Amino acid sequence: MAVGCNSLPPGALAVGNIPTAKQAGGSLYNPTAKVPDDRREHELCFIFRRNLRILLIKLDINWLQIMEHLPVEVIGNILAHLSAARDVMVSSAVCRKWREACRKHLHSLSFNSDDFPRDMTTRQLEIIITQTIFQTMGLQCLSIHIDNTHEFSAAPVIAWLMYTRETLRCLYYNIQTNPNVNILEKCGRQKLEVLDLDHNTITGVEPSYQRFTCLKSLYLRHVSISALDLSLLVAACPKIESLALDVLEIVTSDSQSTMELTSHTLKSIFVKTVGVDKIILDADNLEVLHLNALNLDLFELSGKGTLKHLKIDDVSVTHLDIGESTDHLEVVDVSNFMIVWPKFYNMISRACNLRMLRFWGVAFDDDDEIVDLETVAVAFPLLRHLSLSYELRDGLLQGLSPLENVSVLELGWTVISEHFGPWVFGMIERCPNLKKLVIHGVLSEAKTREERKMLATFTSFIVCLMRKYVHVDVQFEYE
Repeated sequence: MAVGCNSLPPGALAVGNIPTAKQAGGSLYNPTAKVPDDRREHELCFIFRRNLRILLIKLDINWLQIMEHLPVEVIGNILAHLSAARDVMVSSAVCRKWREACRKHLHSLSFNSDDFPRDMTTRQLEIIITQTIFQTMGLQCLSIHIDNTHEFSAAPVIAWLMYTRETLRCLYYNIQTNPNVNILEKCGRQKLEVLDLDHNTITGVEPSYQRFTCLKSLYLRHVSISALDLSLLVAACPKIESLALDVLEIVTSDSQSTMELTSHTLKSIFVKTVGVDKIILDADNLEVLHLNALNLDLFELSGKGTLKHLKIDDVSVTHLDIGESTDHLEVVDVSNFMIVWPKFYNMISRACNLRMLRFWGVAFDDDDEIVDLETVAVAFPLLRHLSLSYELRDGLLQGLSPLENVSVLELGWTVISEHFGPWVFGMIERCPNLKKLVIHGVLSEAKTREERKMLATFTSFIVCLMRKYVHVDVQFEYE
C-alpha cells in the first residue's frame, strides 16, 4: 500500500530531521509503485517546501534517486510550488534534472529583497535576478518586490521584461529604477492577464500602441499618473474585470480634479486614497464597489443595475450617486461614514435581495435621525446578517415588524451607555430565527465609577439573555 505524507514517522518533517527516502514511504521511494503522479508530486511538494535547505545540505542520495525517476515536468511543478526564487536557485544546484526542470518547466518566479542577505549590494541583486530569469524558458508569472533601499539601473530591468514578455501572464512589479522604466511600453500588446504595479510612474499612455488585449486584473499602488492617462489605460484594457487603485497621486493642473473611467467589462473596483475631488465611473457590468479613505465632492456611478456588493469605509463625500445600480445589491457595508438616512435608504431601498447590511461606526447628519428598523424589516425581507454600531439613544426600536431571516446579528459600542443592554435585548426579540450574536465593545483602561456601573448592568443583561435564548451562540469581541 502506498504511504503518503500523513504516514511519515512522528517528527519526520521537523526542521533538522529530514526523513530518508525510505522513511517517506514506499510509493515515493519506488518509482514503479502504482501511485498517480499528481499524488506523488503533492507529497514531494509537501516535504520539500518545509525542509528544502536542510535537505539540500544533507543531499540524501536516495532523494536524488527519486528525482531521477520523476518526469522533468513534475520536478518543474514542484519547484514552482516553492515560489521564492531563492529556493529555486538553491534547488537547481542539486542535480542535472533539477537544472533542466528550472530551465524548461519552471513557470513561476518570485523575487523579494527580504529573502536575500541585507549586506547584498544592488548590483549583486541585479546580477542574481538576471542570471535566474535568463536560465528559464516560458516564464508565465514573475513577481519582483525590491525595497526602497535599492535603486536598480533601468537596463537590466528592461532586459528581464523583454526576455519574458511574450510568455508572461502575470507581472507583479515593485522596483525603483533610474531612469523610470515604462512598463506599459515594454509589456503592451502581449498576453498579460494580471498587472500589479507598485511605486511606479506612468506617463503618456498611448492606447493604440500600449494595448492590453488579454488583461483582466490591473492593480496600481503608490503610482503617479494623470487622470487622463488613467482613463486611457483602462480603455486600453478591453477585457478588464478587476481594478484596484490604492494610494494614487493624480497629476493634474486643475484646481478641481476629476477622474473619469469607462469600462463595459469591469466587475470589481477598489479605490483608496486617490487624490481627486470627483470620480465619475461608467461601468455597465460592475458587481463590486469598494471605496476607502476618500475625500470627495462627487462620486457618480452609471451602470445597468448589476451591483451586488457595496462597501464604503472612511469616506467623506458631498454627493454620492450610484444611480439605478442597486436593484441587485446583496451586501451593503458602510463604516466610519456620515449618513443622511432618508437619502441613503432611498438609494438602496430597491435592493429586495439584500442579504447583509452593516452600519458600523456611522454618524447621522441630523441628530434626530436613526436607522429605521421597521423600514429595514419591511424593505429587506431576505436579510440574513445585520451589523449595527452607532451612538445609541431612546427610540431606536421603533415598529414591530420582525427581522424574520436574520440569523447573524452583530452589535457594538464605542462608548458604552445605559441604552446598550436594552437595545441588544430588543434587537434579539425582533430576530426569531437568530443563531449567532456577536457583541463588539471598546474598553478603556481607566474606567470611571459610572462606566463600571454600566458594565455591571450590561453583564446582568447578558446573563439574562443567555438564559432566555439558550439556542443563540453569543460571542464577545473587545478592543
